[in-house]
Amino acid sequence: MARDEDEPLTKRRRLEPLFLDSLGIEELRSYIDELRTEIARVEADIGRKSSHRSAADAFFKKT
Repeated sequence: MARDEDEPLTKRRRLEPLFLDSLGIEELRSYIDELRTEIARVEADIGRKSSHRSAADAFFKKT
């Protein structure tokens, strides 16, 4: 089925929400630690890509 041009694009979810009702406090804390680790990994990659982009921009900068 084709998408109607007037419909807004939906963002794809990267992580599925976890059903929290069945988790205890320690499991929730562990889950938070996992998420923080993933956030740190993604932020490090953003930093790496930003520095590569800055280097490329400086190299190709028009004078």
